[in-house]
Amino acid sequence: MPSHSYPSDIEIARAATAKPIEEIARKIGIPSSALIRYGNDKAKVTYEHIDSLSDKQNGKLILVTAITPTPAGEGKTTTTVGLGDGLNRIGKKAMICIREPSLGPCFGMKGGAAGGGHAQVIPMEDINLHFTGDFHAISAANNLLAALIDNHVYWDNKSGLDTRRITWRRVMDMNDRSLRQITTSQGGVANGYPREGGFDITPASEVMACFCLASDLKDLRRRLGKILVGFTRDRTPVYARDVMADGPMVTLLKDAMMPNIVQTLEHNPAFIHGGPFANIAHGCNTVVATKTALKMADYVVTEAGFGADLGAEKFFNIKCRKAGLKPDAAVLVATVRALKMHGGVGKEDLGTENISAVQKGLENLKRHGENIAKFGVKTVVAVNRFPTDTDAEIKCVVDECAKLGITAIEATHWADGGAGTTDLAQYVVDMVDGQESNFHTLYNDDISLWTKIQTVAQEIYGATEIVADQKIRDQIKQFQDQGVGHYPVCMAKTQYSFSTDPNLKGTPKDHVVPIREVRLSNGAEFLLVVCGDIMTMPGLPRTPAANHIEVDEDGLIQGLF
Repeated sequence: MPSHSYPSDIEIARAATAKPIEEIARKIGIPSSALIRYGNDKAKVTYEHIDSLSDKQNGKLILVTAITPTPAGEGKTTTTVGLGDGLNRIGKKAMICIREPSLGPCFGMKGGAAGGGHAQVIPMEDINLHFTGDFHAISAANNLLAALIDNHVYWDNKSGLDTRRITWRRVMDMNDRSLRQITTSQGGVANGYPREGGFDITPASEVMACFCLASDLKDLRRRLGKILVGFTRDRTPVYARDVMADGPMVTLLKDAMMPNIVQTLEHNPAFIHGGPFANIAHGCNTVVATKTALKMADYVVTEAGFGADLGAEKFFNIKCRKAGLKPDAAVLVATVRALKMHGGVGKEDLGTENISAVQKGLENLKRHGENIAKFGVKTVVAVNRFPTDTDAEIKCVVDECAKLGITAIEATHWADGGAGTTDLAQYVVDMVDGQESNFHTLYNDDISLWTKIQTVAQEIYGATEIVADQKIRDQIKQFQDQGVGHYPVCMAKTQYSFSTDPNLKGTPKDHVVPIREVRLSNGAEFLLVVCGDIMTMPGLPRTPAANHIEVDEDGLIQGLF
């Protein structure tokens, strides 16, 4: 992000002195007895304490989202952390709720997800690596179901499951394109029935979605039991409960389901829990963490992945719908650099002042702002300032947003921590205090699945239509006829454009959204709609971040960002 003269994120995090997690927890009323410690600086909060909060009034819920991401960077998680610190600096009782990072991006291209600069959550290295083991538990639960399915077929197959129609896939938390499509059970009779299968990345697993949308352990078991694993020869659905998988799966997830509490660099409390991607999943942290935070803080700042066309849309249409949440405000993060890229400037020229490119790029911000307004949510723009931004460029963003009827506020949290967001924090407080939320979803439950897909494509992406071959249309009709037409839709689409073409920056319109695949996530209770060339198992780039990550002779991790 900054030039080489600035310390790196990992250097800033490593220089920080963490306070004991008990001290952080006390700020929001969590006693030491309600913590299960993972060392001195991270812990899980017990179910007993969560249950004891049921009668408390909810605080205000603020969503942090962003314009369409670019290689220039936007800083959504950094802004979430910075705003949480800013709210605490102006005397408010606030905490943040964000997702756990996946190892795939950490060792791939995107890097970690603990914030950046002086707006980070710590311990940064632990959070970006194995943390408290939640991802491993989710992977294990997913793959236990896969093993139980194959074992069920091997011994007697009482359900009549057709091996050609098994839909459940294995997962791992790493980018590995070679595992997208594989053949299992080769090597003879003793190894089972050979069939085609494949791997997704753990954040795309339906188990992750169930984990993040469940209200408690009982609801999690219900959802896991509902997972569709395949069909019989006569197309009768077979579910995870039919292979007796729900009990052992929830057992593996029992401890993981408790929210993780850590701290920001300014020693404010943060929940980090769950981690679905927003381009191939629903992109929000757990319902349990968000609802618990709302009972303990007056202001809860959360984030949803990638741009508002993906994370925010799914936060509103899926998470809020399922959990009964009513967000009070949205913070739309933008950077001058990203706006210039949407205005046609190459990455190598981003350091040169270019007002006309900023103005052109603001069309992308405008559409995101208009989209958020369709949910009845009030919005403020946070201009995440980079060292190379000029005052004239910042003023251009502020002035042009004002013409659109949106307030834009400069934020310098990367360099200044919470002190760089106090103006933003005060504006957010003024915007939500004493006001009832006017939130509503984009579509109602009772319209058809096809119409829901069409609504998102047209209203959010600016598409003229959606297209799918007859096989896909028949599948959607089949799901509709099975009685799940009331489910919301979860669109898997490139994060780099409103369209399904990642090269179309700015605000493409009059484009067509091709549907390549649909999967019923029956436990998560949504229909996954795979659009364009998006993959549910990413690949590593030509030069992955892993090439530069190592442990030095002093035992310190190097290259993690």
